[in-house]
Amino acid sequence: MEKKFKRTLVTTALPYANGPVHIGHLAGVYVPADIYTRYLRLKGEDVIMIGGSDEHGVPITIKARKEGVSPQDIVDRYHKLIKESFEEFGISFDIYSRTTSEIHSKTASEFFRKLYDKGEFIEKVTEQYYDEEAQQFLADRYITGTCPHCHNERAYGDQCEACGSSLNSTDLIDPKSTISGSKPVLRKTKHWYLPLDKWESFMRQWILEEHKEWRPNVYGQCKSWIDLGLQPRAVSRDLDWGVPVPVEGAEGKVLYVWFDAPIGYISNTKELLPDSWEKYWKDPETKLVHFIGKDNIVFHCIIFPAMLKAEGSYILPDNVPANEFLNLEGDKISTSRNWAVWLHEYLRDFPGKQDVLRYVLTANAPETKDNDFTWKDFQVRNNSELVAILGNFINRAVVLTHKYFEGKVPARAALTDYDNATIAEISKIKADIENNLNNYRFRDAQKEAMNLARLGNKYLAETEPWKLAKTDMERVATIMNVALQIAANIAVAFEPFLPFSAAKIRRILHMENCQWDMLGNDNLLEAGKELAEPELIFEKIEDDAIEAQIKRLADIKEANKRNNWQAAPIRENIEFDDFTKLDIRVGKVLECTKVPKADKLLQFRIDDGLGGRTIVSGIAQHYAPEDLVGKQVCFVANLAPRKLRGIESQGMILSAEDADGKLVVITPANDVAPGSEVK
Repeated sequence: MEKKFKRTLVTTALPYANGPVHIGHLAGVYVPADIYTRYLRLKGEDVIMIGGSDEHGVPITIKARKEGVSPQDIVDRYHKLIKESFEEFGISFDIYSRTTSEIHSKTASEFFRKLYDKGEFIEKVTEQYYDEEAQQFLADRYITGTCPHCHNERAYGDQCEACGSSLNSTDLIDPKSTISGSKPVLRKTKHWYLPLDKWESFMRQWILEEHKEWRPNVYGQCKSWIDLGLQPRAVSRDLDWGVPVPVEGAEGKVLYVWFDAPIGYISNTKELLPDSWEKYWKDPETKLVHFIGKDNIVFHCIIFPAMLKAEGSYILPDNVPANEFLNLEGDKISTSRNWAVWLHEYLRDFPGKQDVLRYVLTANAPETKDNDFTWKDFQVRNNSELVAILGNFINRAVVLTHKYFEGKVPARAALTDYDNATIAEISKIKADIENNLNNYRFRDAQKEAMNLARLGNKYLAETEPWKLAKTDMERVATIMNVALQIAANIAVAFEPFLPFSAAKIRRILHMENCQWDMLGNDNLLEAGKELAEPELIFEKIEDDAIEAQIKRLADIKEANKRNNWQAAPIRENIEFDDFTKLDIRVGKVLECTKVPKADKLLQFRIDDGLGGRTIVSGIAQHYAPEDLVGKQVCFVANLAPRKLRGIESQGMILSAEDADGKLVVITPANDVAPGSEVK
């Protein structure tokens, strides 16, 4: 039997305050959390939603160093931008605070100290890289070197972004400090570790036996971690930015950000409710739900619960409905590559269309697997669903009421069987929405809400009040009354999903109240109530707006290719005598034609100063033949002849491959006599 709770505490993953937030953040965490919280509020339940910025950790210090400012400058800038973006999109936090607040520092310090005094930590001395010039220990991201797997020379101490391998900084070949450029040395340092292995049997019972209802992706990742065996994990690190470790002998050490950040949920609740915060964190009748992305599953399902269990007085999460990742146009969203749709830029390009993005992100929610956002799909869903189905029904109902009944809700007469069947369908849809929301299936819940609009359109299409207006106005009055009741139900049903649009519908219908128990009621609008003038709830998005977004992404992709291009590794050394065997000459292109039935081949007639020769080269996709006639090119003159498509090629034209894969023929800076040797 499902447990009944007195209250619900909703937390949302804390975004790093080293950059703005993007659509992946919205889709993965904040829109689903907001939908769930708004739903519970509409039901009149005791619920609070806690959020805030994660303002400690290495990514912030790296950003500050790059810009030549302090870490505090960075977090102040981005905390403000992130908070404003969430407000613009209607993410209805009860509090959105930050981990640089005084109350957070105090809370995190006290939490660490209690575990320390209880003997819950292990002290370890290990060797870590140290920059002797900068006189500091180096976090993994402050170390670069050559990847031992793919030989990428720009691999980080924790990961190679070229091949995706997970690394330890000591795995790198020829490591260098990104701070000073010098080679770091290994030096001993002391840190504190949380022994997760102590809680392994508890986790196995609590998660694998007692929470089989968790999403498969969450349950599966937890099972994988537990089955591999939990290991002690450091809770401190050598850094000068963060909450200082509150014990003697810990100078220059701060709480590791993964330990520090989740305590932010507690400190932010304290800030919101200084006198009653404990009932949300320590009362077993509180339901704790963490909304996160899949990269945070282990922290919220294993590590943070282990911290809470070790402390001893806190409740554990009832559910962690983590989403998978949202990709962008088939490619993984990446802040470092600027491959994202940033919320503040979306608001600039699509003013007033917050709900359109909320709708599309929920419709494509990566609830059980990675999903993809494309601008074409965004346009289609807006035009074909929000405009053509939802907006169309509301507009038709209000326009017809103004046309036939002076904008006032008409009284209805006797209902037909079809009317009653339509009204009964509203209650069925309500039950389906509730079932999906209660089980964190927000995509399906929104789809059911849209079925109300489909129901309304179907009802008007089949009753055809505009035809009956010529002969039976009493029947028209009944039809329009039922249609308007459906519209009022839509305003309630969509409040968790599309709060701005739902509010607009309520303004048009002059609905003062909005509570969940109103949904399913077929008498929400009294006869005689005057409606506002009709207005469009949504508007069509034209092709040029979408093409501009697609072009912006294409430009970003090209810029990334140029910026991230790396030269291919140098091949094995050869002896000088091997090089002297090559006879490289300069020739002039006399003729150039495409080779029939060969997309990549061009046939050249070259003046080589020795009577001429024919060369076939695979550069047809990079040059038009006429563009090469008259140019001087470099070619290997003593390559053994080879037949290509029946044509004997007497050499090889030299070209270089650009960052974007384009081949560029090698030419001398000044004209020289055909046949001149390249030395």
